[in-house]
Amino acid sequence: MRKQFNGLWAEAEHQLKIDPRQGEVFVFGNRQRDRIKLLYWDGTGVWVLAKRLEQGRFTWPAPLSVGDPAKRSLATEHLTMLLAGIDLQKTYKKAWFREE
Repeated sequence: MRKQFNGLWAEAEHQLKIDPRQGEVFVFGNRQRDRIKLLYWDGTGVWVLAKRLEQGRFTWPAPLSVGDPAKRSLATEHLTMLLAGIDLQKTYKKAWFREE
């Protein structure tokens, strides 16, 4: 959790192989899962947000693929729940009809 703007940017580019300028929010957590940092490019500059829990731990979602355990994809709603402390592994999405 020592990395700041440039270090997190490099992680997104080299480790995850995603260009941070494309509008994604990158979420980084420590091993104890009690600290989390978010990296976001808003078109004019880079945002780094940090949160430290006083008690408990963040519950990380399951890996996106077996070959890349560090990379996960979250919907906006799931990121909101993760930051609010909701256990994503014990919840499920209902199969509602959605016309697109």
